[in-house]
Amino acid sequence: MIALIAHDAQKGLMLDFVRRHAEFFRTRELVATGNTGELLADELGLTIERVAHGPLGGDLMIGGRVAEGKIEAVLFFRDPLTAQPHEPDVSALMRVCDAHQIPLATNRATAEYVVEALKVAT
Repeated sequence: MIALIAHDAQKGLMLDFVRRHAEFFRTRELVATGNTGELLADELGLTIERVAHGPLGGDLMIGGRVAEGKIEAVLFFRDPLTAQPHEPDVSALMRVCDAHQIPLATNRATAEYVVEALKVAT
């Protein structure tokens, strides 16, 4: 399962990224925070399990799944310059991903490498 999270200012970038790799994402189980998942499902027709919105703990719910061994990668497109106080913080996710050796991409360039590696691994 791949987790998808995006700060508000990065949702368009996440949409473009997933659109470019739609064939790959259609072959995977996906989970996303509320608004990100809704956007991707509505715009791309993907089947995505949606957890709570980021401000309501959706990122922490995904972190719990990382700890349970249910997530193979996290793509968290964060806004390093203008993130709003209500948006999820990457710190807790980074900690749990590092503890469980799960790749975490926080920008498009790193996400490209993660997706390419997952393509090769399957």
